[in-house]
Amino acid sequence: MREMLRIGSGKVLDELVRARLRLWPQQPPGVTVTPKQPGTWLRGRPGEPTLVAQPFLKLPGTNTYRTIPDGLWLHFSPDPADRYADILCIEACGSIANLQDKRARFAPSTTSLLVVCPLRWLLEGVGPEDRTPRWKLIRLLREMPTEPLVLPVRDLRVLYGLKSRHYLGFARSQMPQPHEYFCPMEALTAEDGHTAPEMRSLIGRASATANFMTPP
Repeated sequence: MREMLRIGSGKVLDELVRARLRLWPQQPPGVTVTPKQPGTWLRGRPGEPTLVAQPFLKLPGTNTYRTIPDGLWLHFSPDPADRYADILCIEACGSIANLQDKRARFAPSTTSLLVVCPLRWLLEGVGPEDRTPRWKLIRLLREMPTEPLVLPVRDLRVLYGLKSRHYLGFARSQMPQPHEYFCPMEALTAEDGHTAPEMRSLIGRASATANFMTPP
């Protein structure tokens, strides 16, 4: 029998955030198509609760230790000759210790981060509103795949959701890394959080063109 969840527990919070993120579109809110990212965006996580095969992150040569963000959006290169993915991760952090652990997982490294898209995920439809197999929308795939798609991560951005007191304390005293963005947890648990102008603006700034005075 499934264990009852305590109100306010970390597991309850994680499940609520994932339920809200399932309402977000395939392309992250606020992100626009640009010459820097002309490929396809797809939501990798969270998928439907019954779907076990969902994309995950790992380091080359490791099969045991995986990073499974609460939210994961993938931008796939459109060029079969230049295969990569840009990723936007969303992590709900219920404590400072949890934040520190998750920040460490996404810290800059000399080792390339890989994103793994399971075969079943590639073959299944985008969602209830669109039954097009995902692989047909990924332009670097020219025919139906027969094995998982493993790509190096070209660009990584992470949005951390923090409880209000943690968010205020961090915003006042800490300096984020260039790939890090922060929001109050309420922005992730809001029923229509992806439509909020503040959220769209924040994620829009977490884009591949944000660092250029005049984007190409």
